[in-house]
Formats: sequence, C-alpha cells, structure tokens
Amino acid sequence: MKNNILFFISIGFLLACGNDKQDAQKPKQQLQTSPTKTAFIAIEKPEFDEDSAYLYVKQQVDFGPRFPNNEAHTKCAIFLKKKLSSLGLETQIQEGKATTFNNKNIIIKNIIGSYKPELQKRILLFAHWDSRPFADHDEKDKTKPILGANDGASGVGILLEVARQLELKQPKIGIDIIFFDAEDYGQPSSLMVQSNSDSWCLGSRYWAKNPHKTNYSADFGILLDMVGNSNPQFTKEGISMKYAPQIVNKVWGVAARLGYQHIFVNKETFFVGIDDHQPINEIMGIPSIDIIHYEESTGNFHHSWHTHDDNMDVIDKSTLKIVGETILAVIYQEK
Repeated sequence: MKNNILFFISIGFLLACGNDKQDAQKPKQQLQTSPTKTAFIAIEKPEFDEDSAYLYVKQQVDFGPRFPNNEAHTKCAIFLKKKLSSLGLETQIQEGKATTFNNKNIIIKNIIGSYKPELQKRILLFAHWDSRPFADHDEKDKTKPILGANDGASGVGILLEVARQLELKQPKIGIDIIFFDAEDYGQPSSLMVQSNSDSWCLGSRYWAKNPHKTNYSADFGILLDMVGNSNPQFTKEGISMKYAPQIVNKVWGVAARLGYQHIFVNKETFFVGIDDHQPINEIMGIPSIDIIHYEESTGNFHHSWHTHDDNMDVIDKSTLKIVGETILAVIYQEK
C-alpha cells in the first residue's frame, strides 16, 4: 500500500494506504458514523473454508517475493491464472508496461477471472498479488524484498476461496475477480525527495485506463488489502467514504448481521493514501471500497507492514473466514 497526502489535505489529514502507504499516521480526527436505521436481522453465515483460503495464501508465499520482472512473480502469475481457470472462471492475464519511481521498466501482469461474463449485473472484487520489493519499514535488510503474506497474498487467498464457492453455489449475478499487479512498488517515504503518488497502484491504474472488456462496468467494487492478521479492525476509510459510502454501509451492515461488528467497526477514519480502489473510482467511475486493517491504537497498519515479518506467521485463519463470509454474504444478497 502506499504513501501520500491526498484528500483532506486542506484540513491536514495525513493519509497512508498502500501509501508507502505513507507512514500511516494516526488520524487527527475520527467521525462516528450513524448506525444503520433499518431493522437488524441476522443472516446465516455462508460456507467458506478457511483452511482452503489459508492454503491459497501459503501457495503464493511459497514462491517467494513476487515483484514484477522476477522469476517468482512469473511463476505465481501462471499459478493464479490456472487456479482461477480451474474454478470455472473465464481467465486472462493482462500485460502492460510501466516505469517505477526508480526508473525501472517493468511488465505488469493483471490476472482477471470472470464468473458468468455474459451477465450485465456485475460485482468487481479485487486485491493486489505483488509483494513489496524492499522492506523499507524494517530495522534491517531494508533493501531486500519481503514475502507479503498479509500485504497482498491474504486478499488474493480469500478471493480464490470465494471463487471456489461461486462455482459451488452458482449465484445468478456476474462477478469479476482481478488480482492487480505492481500495487506495492511505490516510492518509499524515507527518500528525501518529493513524494510521488503516481508510483503506487501501477496495475490498477493501467487496467482502469485499459479495461479488459470494452465499456466494462460493475455495480460496485470491493478491494481486500491486509486482511489476514489476528484481531483486525476494519474501519470505514476516507476514500471509500468519499466515493462509495453506500457500499461501505452495505458491507459493514452485512458484517454486523453476521455478528462481526467488532471487526467491521462503525467508525470513519481518514488515513488511507493511494490504494487500488482510488483509480477504480476516479477513472472507471465504479463506486469501490477498501477493506483494510488499521490499528487505531498505534495509528498505523499491522506491525508486519513492509517488513520481513510479513510472513505466514501473521496469517490467522479465523480472519480469513470472517472476511470471506462477509464478501460471500454481500454477493448472495444481490439480486
């Protein structure tokens, strides 16, 4: 995730999502949102296999660090495409060229899977599958790449299990799952130069300008980012609330009806900088939200963020299950 002072700059909010996710500073102000006024009716928890999701996370991490132009990245891209295809989705790898903040030419590989591509009513689900090519928030080995188990692989693992459940349940709406590349190749905040917000989310920016299908549209989109660690808190982050508050309230309402209101916290926070949902909102015009872990007590992301500690040790199966059930419940309620 990235780094940048974006929206709300006039009132001094420091944002930090994929930011470099610029050091996610504790927000200076937090707004309590109003509770949903509709009747609270519990819903049955969908079938979601957390062991399967965990395995999908591990299979990615087992390739090693996965950043553009390296061997592990190439092998993992092939794995993800084959896995989506095996789950019954119409699948492709969208390739594009980009230049990183340090002037490296890279090949972006966005992996796209479509469930019932013929249907007009669609939901877009997405996560980034690349891992950070350096550990700029670690105390040692800062120039070495990280494994990105939570920051990257966790969202992809959940969406692969969601895809498996779609094949089993066959909902009557279209779903597109996109694993965006080069999200985490952004400029470190430690560099003593002006921050470059455009260095983040290269894959989603490319897709938003070059969608895989002419005139592509979806009713709404949901981004999963850093959704695998223990005891998470998912607050209503600022970019999501700016562009798609109705989708935030929809998803958080479903989570509450599943009994997860202590995880999907009814509180708005202004902290996320550039993340993959921003170009989807601003360029594609698809109202999209970000489910992302934020530790209010520290004013930052998970302690493993952009460090070598972001490995399988931080992945909690129960968190994968909570997020996966929530996503599926949202899908199943769409008509």
